[in-house]
Amino acid sequence: MLKITNLNAWYGEAQVLKQVNVSVDQGDVVVMLGPNGHGKTTLLKAICGLVEKTDGDIVYQGSSINGLATEKLVNMGVAYIAENRELFPYMTVLENLKLGAYAKAARPYEKENLEKIFELFPRLKERRSQMASTMSGGEAKMLAVARGLMSNAQFLCIDEPSLGLQPSLRMELFSTISEINRQGKTIFLVEQNIPHISDLADKIYVMEEGRISFEGSSEDALGNEHLKEIFLGM
Repeated sequence: MLKITNLNAWYGEAQVLKQVNVSVDQGDVVVMLGPNGHGKTTLLKAICGLVEKTDGDIVYQGSSINGLATEKLVNMGVAYIAENRELFPYMTVLENLKLGAYAKAARPYEKENLEKIFELFPRLKERRSQMASTMSGGEAKMLAVARGLMSNAQFLCIDEPSLGLQPSLRMELFSTISEINRQGKTIFLVEQNIPHISDLADKIYVMEEGRISFEGSSEDALGNEHLKEIFLGM
């Protein structure tokens, strides 16, 4: 579904990504692990047309998408769900969700997708008239993911959804992401903690200093001494 070959990316003169190769098969959950500041978010942004200077190749559904505008990518079914949520704080939950369906390809499915989201996130249905600014951290993360789904995307790039959440909310959110995957969405997920995603991931990559340093299954990752030292403190 997505194949990245020899991708480089820069912010100004600083090179962040260095010869990155990644593949994501349709229907899978692929997780990118790595320390803060080593390029994980830049990779998601590069896929979604949010990094100005890149080279290499990004192929989605058989077509090269490197350099395409974000709006065009959304219409092709690719959505980016940012770590900082990027919600409209003084709009209601429902208004935020409806804005997620602004893309031309999503508008015909707005009502259908809204019903599906309220089934996935009953808490959002209860709070649909509530201002986004008054939601808890966990509820805001749910709203960010749900708004991404309103774009009718088939490929979701989700950046550190569990960051800052208490353990019970993390597990609830990961359970919902797993259900989204079961419903047919392909997910490329950036995270920092192996145990929380070991049951979710079909494949794990690790990025260090802008390069891929590991590729393998959850079992391979949990058995890797270097990764256990980085992410588990073992």
